[in-house]
Amino acid sequence: MKVITRFAPSPTGYLHVGGARTALFSYLYARHHGGQFELRIEDTDTERSTEASVNAIFEGMNWLGLEHDSEVKYQSKNLARYHEVIEQLLANDQAYYCDCSKARLDEMREAQMKKGEKPRYDGKCRNAGLEKSADTIIRFKTPQSGEVHFKDGVRGDITVANAELDDLVIARADGMPTYNFSVVIDDADMGITHVIRGDDHINNTPRQINIYKALDLPVPEFAHVPMILGDDGARLSKRHGAVSVMQYSDDGYLPEAVLNYLVRLGWSHGDQELFSKAEMIELFDLSGVNKAPSAFNTTKLNWINQQYLQQADDLRLVGLVQKRLETLGVHLPTELNLTQVVEMFKERAHTINELVDLGLFLLQPLDGYDEKAEKKAFKESAIEPLQAVIAKCEAIDDWAGADLHQLIADVVAELEVGFGKVGMPVRLALSGQAQGPANDEIMQVLGKDETINRLQNALSYLTEKFS
Repeated sequence: MKVITRFAPSPTGYLHVGGARTALFSYLYARHHGGQFELRIEDTDTERSTEASVNAIFEGMNWLGLEHDSEVKYQSKNLARYHEVIEQLLANDQAYYCDCSKARLDEMREAQMKKGEKPRYDGKCRNAGLEKSADTIIRFKTPQSGEVHFKDGVRGDITVANAELDDLVIARADGMPTYNFSVVIDDADMGITHVIRGDDHINNTPRQINIYKALDLPVPEFAHVPMILGDDGARLSKRHGAVSVMQYSDDGYLPEAVLNYLVRLGWSHGDQELFSKAEMIELFDLSGVNKAPSAFNTTKLNWINQQYLQQADDLRLVGLVQKRLETLGVHLPTELNLTQVVEMFKERAHTINELVDLGLFLLQPLDGYDEKAEKKAFKESAIEPLQAVIAKCEAIDDWAGADLHQLIADVVAELEVGFGKVGMPVRLALSGQAQGPANDEIMQVLGKDETINRLQNALSYLTEKFS
């Protein structure tokens, strides 16, 4: 049997982390078994579905590299098919019209809850023989005896008595089919063999299996993956930070790192942490999916992204840095070598945005000096070392080939002072801060003119301060 899986999001917002993980698991399962991965847009909720959300789903899937195999299916284009099957169920006495008002249903459920019973439709219209009207909905006749049994790919054997299920609404008064009905028809028509989805759907599965059986359709295998929690143990939501996949792109994460993090969010293969996409496809199977919910850990994501940053091609990172700088409105000095900036900070940064932040002092004029560092480094005794360093810089003809570390060491030896007496004021003059890369690395990236310019600015500042 050829494995065919699908990802079927509702276009009512962005592609969120939970949806992306479900898509990834479905994608990997299909690829691992040499099957197909399909994409379906469940857009029958016309009030909430938007074109912008559809595009956001495509954008997120493309960014993560989760390519589907066939043309995208849209539920909104399949209404005639749903109505055809509904008519078939009505004709076979497997569905019926119901005119129970919302007020009656609310009153009924409230009374059931007071008695400690599970709220469910009482079947008032099941055998009433009602005709279609402007107010009638259509319900599926759930079997009143027996049970539904299925083997979940993650949770194992699950059995639900039909007595616990009520007669499911399959079409609203306006004729629009409901989720639990349309998803069965779509999955059957698309030949879906394995449905991998969040465990918030697990209660829907017995209801859907009954519809498959009523229509004499093959029942796919189901696997329900646990939810994702925030660091505080609550269900992952906006208050935990970014939950939109493309927000991680905006925040400077690499797609392969996010993919790697998502696959480890509820799945494991021994103690291995880092997986290429090819390794994920080779190793992924449902047996490695955890039954317990997974907690989203931004620190772990940052660590994984840092590993990928360190391995990434510098030219690719330069392009991402340029994109980030454009977003910030930073215009680069024409003589600046951005590759050198990337090489300088890629080992220290967790994200592209952090890399840019670390290197921002190289990419735009300094707007001042760190106050705490200034008190330590910018004393009157710093004037002479700065003058000496400037003089030696001005004497260099071949800046790219110069030993700039030795230049500073020579000033230290000539003035007979500790290295910090020269190095600290030079670092502050060049970077505006006390910590960071070595002075000679900074000087090499800035170039001769900008290095001398920054040293001169610091010298002027000190001269005026102590005059």
